[in-house]
Amino acid sequence: MNRLTRKEEEAMKILWKARKGFVKELIELHPEPKPLYTTFSSVIRGLEEKGFIGHKAYGKNHEYFPLVKKEEYRKAFMKDIVNDYFGSSYKNVVSFMVNEKKLSANDLKKLIDLIEKGEKNG
Repeated sequence: MNRLTRKEEEAMKILWKARKGFVKELIELHPEPKPLYTTFSSVIRGLEEKGFIGHKAYGKNHEYFPLVKKEEYRKAFMKDIVNDYFGSSYKNVVSFMVNEKKLSANDLKKLIDLIEKGEKNG
């Protein structure tokens, strides 16, 4: 799965939340500053070419909807991040988060509980 640009990710986040919409409606949901119609429409068409979204035609208007689920993209994105920046090691990710003070000891205990529950159920 291809990584999306920042603008493409913004558009996908809006579409995932809305579930479907016409370009004009999706722009209304976009945070400020709102993009130009033509700019946003180009991003949407690019996402469709990449296979991330589809559309239903109503005359000349198109109602767009996601073809790729948010969870599906998140998994692929995280896998790429872990491979590219952490030597394919989730342990290195956790270590980075601890060193950056993004995870507390309590957070780590909760993660250990999740892992242990997963091992018992798996």
